[in-house]
Amino acid sequence: MGFIAWSLAIVAFLTLLWTLSDAGKCLIKWVLFITISIGVATLPIPIMLLRPRDPKNALIPAAALRACSTFLGLTLSVEGVENIVQNTGCVVLINHQSMLDLIVLACLWPIMDNCTVISKKEVFYVQPFGLASWLWGTIFIERGSKNALDAVNKTGEIIRQRKARVLMFPEGTRNLGKNKLLPLKKGAFHLALASKVPIQPVAVCRYKFLKNLRFESGTLKIKILPIIPTEGCTKDDIPKLMEDTYRVLSENLDALSDSGVKENRYSNRTEKNGH
Repeated sequence: MGFIAWSLAIVAFLTLLWTLSDAGKCLIKWVLFITISIGVATLPIPIMLLRPRDPKNALIPAAALRACSTFLGLTLSVEGVENIVQNTGCVVLINHQSMLDLIVLACLWPIMDNCTVISKKEVFYVQPFGLASWLWGTIFIERGSKNALDAVNKTGEIIRQRKARVLMFPEGTRNLGKNKLLPLKKGAFHLALASKVPIQPVAVCRYKFLKNLRFESGTLKIKILPIIPTEGCTKDDIPKLMEDTYRVLSENLDALSDSGVKENRYSNRTEKNGH
């Protein structure tokens, strides 16, 4: 059986799987998303080498992921662009749900400008992804080290010098399918104080299109919220900063998710009525 015959057989099988099985469609979408994510992150490396450590290197992968979202059946929506802090860096805190959060980063990267992320040092050695991450300006840190305070201060200095917007998920773990924001970790708030920059909360609607081995169509809503200043704050103010951030994230997460449910219900009614 030749290559063409095998290719046609595989295409026919995947088409059948996509058509007849929700679980099959879900699997195909995830495999496609992961494959594209790895490919678009590493294939542009030769171009990225022309301007190492430049956040703009990530714009190519970001554009590809936004395009991929169309095939996945997702509509992207970003609100609150007017709230983006200007002329300074900031610590951007986003609620964390699944690997699809990469699409959230892909939406924010070109809008917020001069973005970066923080990753554990070991990721750099996962090649070629580690090289690509380094080329678009990822800040690598050694987690769990005895000199944790020095690491935070050093990272804060990098953020301050670059006027970077560092994107972080303060829940610390994925929170998919739950109706409540998880408690926030302190690390992001220590970093904001060390960097002497404000906190910029970003709420993302719950991924209700992911459920029970189903990957349905839906709207991925992102809302950039007003900054929470840290000027004049000390470590004693961290509990208050955490409380304020949790409150605004939680309130807007609920509002975005509820509005998405209402829109879907309206859409379903109009389809049934033939409009």
